[in-house]
Amino acid sequence: MKSQAKPEQINQEQGATESVTRRTFARIAVGAAGLCYAVMAGYPIYKYLYTPVEKAAKESAVKEILLKDAHKLPVGSGMVFKFGSRPAWLIHNDDNTWIALDAVCTHLGCTVKYEQEKKRIYCECHGGVYDPHSGKNIAGPPPKPLKQYKIQITDSGVIVSRA
Repeated sequence: MKSQAKPEQINQEQGATESVTRRTFARIAVGAAGLCYAVMAGYPIYKYLYTPVEKAAKESAVKEILLKDAHKLPVGSGMVFKFGSRPAWLIHNDDNTWIALDAVCTHLGCTVKYEQEKKRIYCECHGGVYDPHSGKNIAGPPPKPLKQYKIQITDSGVIVSRA
């Protein structure tokens, strides 16, 4: 003879199944929320750590650029250009010499500007001053000179390359 389950037992078994399902769902939801939180917290850290490597790779990828018609730059003037991902200055000095320098201050990374009337390269952030003939730091807090690029004057423009 078959034994039949009482209706109370059937309801208890169904209730147990439902509570396990709810408990499992709650664990999955809490785990998913924790994973999302970890990703949200970890992404800025990842970008902070990865970005210098990425920037260095982009920067080193550019070996030289041609600045068309830059050879026509008047004596005593300068022009800003991009060398890879960084700003740079091409300066045609009063003594007819040319120089190409990185335009990022070696103190805190501000962009420097060429002041033609004062014959200097100046950083407005903290008053750093550089020599426009050599890029050497001559006043203020900058700890080292500006990075210098190699230049070649041609009939079509100026070729700027890594030194």
